[in-house]
Amino acid sequence: MTAPFSSLADFRALLQSQPSADAAALQGAMDRNGQLTKPPGALGRLEELALWYASWSGDPRPKMDAPQVVIFAGNHGVTDQGVSAFPAEVTVQMVANFEHGGAAINQLSNAFGAKMTVHALDLDRPTGDFTKEPAMSEADCVAALQAGWDAVDPGADVLVAGEMGIGNTTSAAAIGAALFGGDAENWTGRGTGVDDAGLINKVRVVSEGLARHDLSDPLEVLRCLGGRELAAMAGAIASARAHRVPVILDGFICTAAASVLEKTQRGALDHAVAGHLSAEGAHRQMLDAIGKEPLLSLGLRLGEGSGAALALGVLKGAIACHSGMSTFAEAGVAAG
Repeated sequence: MTAPFSSLADFRALLQSQPSADAAALQGAMDRNGQLTKPPGALGRLEELALWYASWSGDPRPKMDAPQVVIFAGNHGVTDQGVSAFPAEVTVQMVANFEHGGAAINQLSNAFGAKMTVHALDLDRPTGDFTKEPAMSEADCVAALQAGWDAVDPGADVLVAGEMGIGNTTSAAAIGAALFGGDAENWTGRGTGVDDAGLINKVRVVSEGLARHDLSDPLEVLRCLGGRELAAMAGAIASARAHRVPVILDGFICTAAASVLEKTQRGALDHAVAGHLSAEGAHRQMLDAIGKEPLLSLGLRLGEGSGAALALGVLKGAIACHSGMSTFAEAGVAAG
């Protein structure tokens, strides 16, 4: 599906008219959940997860047969400021690794039966150094949003959006501070593993970016401080909503991209759950700010969509229990 917008104003308007969950499917799922052979609430968050999924799939007894993982890669001009422990060339090298099936996300996608695609976004043309200029022009930002939108398979039944981009924890930290307030120190972590001096430098870079740009509009925050892969993830998450495809959010960088949508239009992430809590320190406060409780907390900080892909197993388990269990009547078990 070709993206139905050609400007940031168009994209903002689109977010204001996105579909809602299926109330009838939710009610049917709630009725079924109340009849299953278990004490009420015994499956904890699995029950909540199944009800959420049913409401967006439009089926009170849903299945999950076609998960999709999309990985977006972009290069950041802000890496010239020495914010990463790895050089920008690693982005290109990792894209090749994804394409040859050698990365962690390839293994996790295969483990949970997800179709995975990789989208390299103008890697030979890094974004601007946001300490000196906006990271993207409006045209570049819109093109990245469109790339994300178009990458979503309307036939998918759940979406994981991941990323690769040396320097993108710096962008995510700047976006977090711009959207939710607070000092750069509160949002900036070690990312790829910078040392103490590197962290001090990274905080400086984020602070300079915050001071340079107008932060009053969330989409302008994305344009000025983000990257093509962050914009593409935002576009993909919005596209999934248009197709009523549920979304599992990944870590700090994905959550930063998603937060732009929520700050632009309240409720824009109702079709999304948080797959995991990243080891990047500010991820928890970002999840709290958008009202999401992570499904997993395993100390992951890889990106690539890896934590969200792992959470596909939790979602599969929730759906299997909800849709496969017998009711008390079917099992001939006396209800309490």
